[in-house]
Amino acid sequence: MRPFPAPAIVTLKRSCCLKDLLTKGSIPILLGTGGVGKTTIAAALGLAGASANLNTAVITVDPSERLRDALGLARLGGQPTRIGGRQLAAAGLDRRLRLSAMMLDVTGAWDAIVERFIADPATRRRIFDNPFYKSLTTEFAGSEAFAALQQLYDLHQTGAFELEVVDTPPAAHSFEFLQTPARLIRLLDSRTARWLFTPSLSAGRIAMKVASKAAQFVVRELERFAGGNVLSTITDFFAAAADSMDAIVDRLHKTEALLHSPAVRFVMVTTAEPDRIRQARELLAQMDSEGLKLAAIVINRFLDERTWSAVADFAERPLSHLAEIWELRSSLARDDGDAGGFGRLVHHFEEYRDRTLDEIERVAAFARELPPGVKLAIAPEIEAGVRDLAALSRVSRYVTSGTAILKPLEAAASRLRVFQGKGSAHFFQ
Repeated sequence: MRPFPAPAIVTLKRSCCLKDLLTKGSIPILLGTGGVGKTTIAAALGLAGASANLNTAVITVDPSERLRDALGLARLGGQPTRIGGRQLAAAGLDRRLRLSAMMLDVTGAWDAIVERFIADPATRRRIFDNPFYKSLTTEFAGSEAFAALQQLYDLHQTGAFELEVVDTPPAAHSFEFLQTPARLIRLLDSRTARWLFTPSLSAGRIAMKVASKAAQFVVRELERFAGGNVLSTITDFFAAAADSMDAIVDRLHKTEALLHSPAVRFVMVTTAEPDRIRQARELLAQMDSEGLKLAAIVINRFLDERTWSAVADFAERPLSHLAEIWELRSSLARDDGDAGGFGRLVHHFEEYRDRTLDEIERVAAFARELPPGVKLAIAPEIEAGVRDLAALSRVSRYVTSGTAILKPLEAAASRLRVFQGKGSAHFFQ
């Protein structure tokens, strides 16, 4: 089989391509639940940014071994690591591309904040050993999101990179990442919490405070992270951090301000399954209610490269390879309905055809629903997986090449539906 061609397709009038988001000073932040290929898309966008002559960094969650190999790196750490020229050249890329990657260090990000704002080593050790602090940095629903945002903030402040692509940690709901700074501010900046748990303020009045409704609410919220000995561990944490809490909260406010800055472009990664499309619609509504704008949606693993290639190879009759499946069913009928291995194989191909048609129709309908200004990008399932920079480069070209492939795909799918059951001869007429 010949290599899959680079996608030579134009963009839809309703939306420019994703390349428009990869500009100097921009910060694409990728949102998405686990299992949609978000880390791969983040790396692909990083490669696209570097290919646009931007000094680019990708901040990622702990990547799979396969993706590390794809980047040509033995390991990733908490500091940006430049992709080597040899690895780039071996993938047919310009060895001068400036692309770096770094891995999130969740606990390290929290510890770095403590070390920055608390000078006394004994006080720092007291906080590090505190059960409430340990629970907060490992069990809090937004702990990984906090780490991502802090490392992004630090990296952005250095001005070392022209483009920063952020792969957010997987979450049950994409919106959790955006809510994390505000949740932490409410938790740590609570005047009630400080009054309740700082001994210098609360001595002799603990019973009265616990009885109040506000204090009870704070206790319930903080209990979730502290485990046993709730009051003593929380009290000790706030006492140790009292002198630096304002500086820490101020840092959180600055991080939240960065999220709302014009530089940040939110990009949701999803797949074409019905529940994933439903989640994408929900995220759009949530962001609109919070005054945040989703810049783009990437539908990853949409069909397979064979189907995409068929559009380029058979421009007049895309999806002709699906129409030919009817001939297999006709052959089976001529063989008196053989129910053996060939029959099971035909059934498998028919399921593949029907699933492909459903997916095309679902994605095309979703594309028409998108609000003006929300860009759409699509990429197929890579046949052998993203195992090297060459495969990652293919993904990069797909997601930055526009979505006009949807129009011929949808037309061909509609035609196939009309002639379904009549045989491929009708389809090809």
